[in-house]
Amino acid sequence: MPTPVHLTLLLVTLLFTGCATNSEYELFQTENKELNTSSVNHSARSIEYRILPQDRLNVILYKDPNQEAAVGQSEIGQSVNKGGILVNKAGFITLPLIGKVKVSGLTQTAASDKITNRYRAYINTPSIYLEVLNKRLFVLGEVKKPGVIKIDKEKMTLFEALAFAGDLTDAAIRNDIIILSADKNGGLNMRHVDLTNFDKMDYSQLMLRPNDIVYIKPNGWKEFKVASGDITSIFKTVATVASPFVTLKYLND
Repeated sequence: MPTPVHLTLLLVTLLFTGCATNSEYELFQTENKELNTSSVNHSARSIEYRILPQDRLNVILYKDPNQEAAVGQSEIGQSVNKGGILVNKAGFITLPLIGKVKVSGLTQTAASDKITNRYRAYINTPSIYLEVLNKRLFVLGEVKKPGVIKIDKEKMTLFEALAFAGDLTDAAIRNDIIILSADKNGGLNMRHVDLTNFDKMDYSQLMLRPNDIVYIKPNGWKEFKVASGDITSIFKTVATVASPFVTLKYLND
């Protein structure tokens, strides 16, 4: 008959066996060493956001006040749609007078210039202000407030994102933070940042773009606690079910 010592040894063996293989608790694991060690250098040009389908845009038209009747607006500068204009799946938006304009793949500046040129056929000295309303990035894992972080500018540093997320938890791995970024071909680039070594920090590696994913991995002790909780719960269930039978046998003896 198994003794408590035997059961304890079995439990420990199961826990360490589970920890020896790829963790089911940790995200973004890969055996692709080239992907793990890839380096992504962000220039000012590459940081500038490019509009995507399903983005929502704020478009404000500034016009010659003497041409109010031409566009049916009473203000010199007025938002074309106060709730924002949704870029459709083909990458187009629809605007008064000029109709459909393709903006996906363009920076905010390039899209503004394109729309301004289209309005010149109808309005004297038009000027367009355009801004993407739904720029955001995602922080997951061992932070105190994981979730979506809104960006009101072209870029954000990793330190800013972690500050918005409430800082790292005590269980966070600080020398291997994962950042996933989309590339121009629709794939993903992964880079690793070590916050514990100042000498190895590269400012370009700390820059985040809209839609980036930041993942803070848990340390081994956190994984061990989760795994032990899953396994010990099984033993607790078995012990609860077996308890009446053990009590009866004890009374019979």
